[in-house]
Amino acid sequence: MQVITIETASLGDRSYIVHDGRVGLVVDPQRDIDRVVEAARSAGVEITHVAETHVHNDYVSGGLTLARVSGATYLHAADEPLRFDHHAVSDGDVIDVGSMRVEVRHTPGHTPHHLSYVVTAAGDAPAAFTGGSMLYGTVGRTDLIGSDATDELAHAQYRSVHALADSLPDETLVYPTHGFGSFCASAVSDRESDGTLGGERSANIALTADDEDRFVAQLVAGLDAFPTYYAQMGPLNTAGATAIDLSPPAPVDPVELARRIHRGEWVVDLRPRREFASTHVSGTIGVELAGGFSTYLGWLLPWGMPVTLLADDADEISEAQVQLVRIGIDRPTGAADGGIDSWSADADRSSYEITTFAGLREVRGPTILDTRRDGEHAAGHLEGSTHIPLHELLGRLDEVPDGTVHVHCRSGYRASIAASLLDRAGHDVVLVDDSFDDAAESGIALVGPDAS
Repeated sequence: MQVITIETASLGDRSYIVHDGRVGLVVDPQRDIDRVVEAARSAGVEITHVAETHVHNDYVSGGLTLARVSGATYLHAADEPLRFDHHAVSDGDVIDVGSMRVEVRHTPGHTPHHLSYVVTAAGDAPAAFTGGSMLYGTVGRTDLIGSDATDELAHAQYRSVHALADSLPDETLVYPTHGFGSFCASAVSDRESDGTLGGERSANIALTADDEDRFVAQLVAGLDAFPTYYAQMGPLNTAGATAIDLSPPAPVDPVELARRIHRGEWVVDLRPRREFASTHVSGTIGVELAGGFSTYLGWLLPWGMPVTLLADDADEISEAQVQLVRIGIDRPTGAADGGIDSWSADADRSSYEITTFAGLREVRGPTILDTRRDGEHAAGHLEGSTHIPLHELLGRLDEVPDGTVHVHCRSGYRASIAASLLDRAGHDVVLVDDSFDDAAESGIALVGPDAS
């Protein structure tokens, strides 16, 4: 038995192909299934089964499309109200995939109908594909389907992880879908996991908690905001996602670009944040094409808002499209590449300054905006700063202080998006493009339990 891991770092998720050298089972595939198809082809493996651990809340699944193009059997929880053909499975069901035995386990918590799949083959350690249930050192969050069910699902999550651990040997290899930066993860452990169930017994917060109630309290206390686009993922996955179209968007010339900006549409510049700050088309929004691109654009973009993409070259537009289809933003309404000189005249451009925490230290009485999440701010923040998390900024623009606003986050990435939104709204901004770890070293006064 072999396992191929297909990582989607931009969303903090992993998909897997588990195979016996001849046929394979794909677990929790992302929507851009070409990566899965190519990995299976390279391994000489026929995809005969596709399995979902749950109806995903953080991305649009590629499972239905993959099952259709490969002719594979599509496994999904029997209790889910799905609106497409699939092979319904329940706790205790066993499916043979070549020489491998796949046992279905009901592991509610992350979602009510969540499943894990335990795969065994002669001579190999078991492999547990745990989706959003048991993660490395932690578990999946339990508040994504509604706050009313959070505590009940947290209790279920504790019991599911214990039941799974109690039934499998220490050498079992654990393969979670979430937990690699995904907002689907909950409170973090202070211990490293080695990827085995034995390692999880000493590292996982559910397996090391004193009792169930204390675990639930810890898990719930660790929950923070999650992207608003998550609300759209469940319905899309329940209905069954269509195949993606990654053909180039319609080209947009400078005149049409200006019209779209004037109408209030989102025109998103993908260039590095320092290049955007140096010069950009007035009214555009800077979201650097990096690991957090789709997460933060999807979090901020009003659902259904037309979006136009700007980049230096067509490959960057293509990469942005791939990231966006994973969260259900299927077709940009247009795009322009070739660099800023091909998008606009000099008269239509804006800019703002960039500094560091050391530079901020030299400013007399600066007005500071902290755009980190609530938990980050509570742990330690700059004395006298105003706190508005990035994901709340558009709804709280009236709370932004007057005058020149110095905007920071933990690394500069979120602050750069916030600075572009404030610039678009007419504020005078300075981007603090620096690591928050450097704030204290720069001599800036911090307050909070983690301040030093």
